[in-house]
Amino acid sequence: MQVSKKSIHSNIRKQIYDLLYKVVADLKNPEEAKEFLTSFLGKNEQEAISRRLGIAYLLNKGKTYSYIKKNLMVSSTTVATVAREAKKSQGFKIALEKIKADEWADKWNGKISQMFKKTP
Repeated sequence: MQVSKKSIHSNIRKQIYDLLYKVVADLKNPEEAKEFLTSFLGKNEQEAISRRLGIAYLLNKGKTYSYIKKNLMVSSTTVATVAREAKKSQGFKIALEKIKADEWADKWNGKISQMFKKTP
C-alpha cells in the first residue's frame, strides 16, 4: 500500500484516526478482528504486523535472537528493532499483557475442565 505524500488537514487526520481507534476498540472477537484486518490491510501488511508481534512474544518468552530469526524468518536487525520498541512502547506492553492473560485463562480453563470431567 502506498500512502499519498499530500498532507491532509490535521483536524481531519485526527478525526479519521479516532474513527480507526474506535472501530478497533469495538471489535468483539478474533473473527471480527480477522475480517477487519483482512479487509483493510494487504497480505504483506498483515504479515509484517504478525511477525513483529511474534518477535515481541518470543522475546518475552526468553527466546534467543537466533531462535526467532530461524523460526520467523526475520533479520537480526528486525529482531533488535522490535526488542527496542517493545521495551519503550505501551502498545507492545498492552499486547503482551493481553496474550499473557489469555494464556493464563486457557491454562486454568483446562485445569478446571479436568477437575469436573466425568469419571466412568
